[in-house]
Amino acid sequence: MSRKCDICGKGQTSGNNVSHSNRHTRRKWNANIQTVRVSENGAIKRLNVCTKCLRAGKVTRAV
Repeated sequence: MSRKCDICGKGQTSGNNVSHSNRHTRRKWNANIQTVRVSENGAIKRLNVCTKCLRAGKVTRAV
C-alpha cells in the first residue's frame, strides 16, 4: 500500500531522532492512511485516504 493520500497528496515526512546527548539519527513519520471504499460516479473504487480528509468529508464512502 502506498503511503500517500489519493485526495490531498499527504505522504511520509522525514527528520531526525534527537537523543538526550544530542545525537541525530534519521527517522520517518508515516501519514495515517486508510484504505476506503469510495463511490465515484456510481462506481465503487478503493482509495488510500488520510484520516484528515476522511474527517473533513472530502470523500463519500460507499455503503
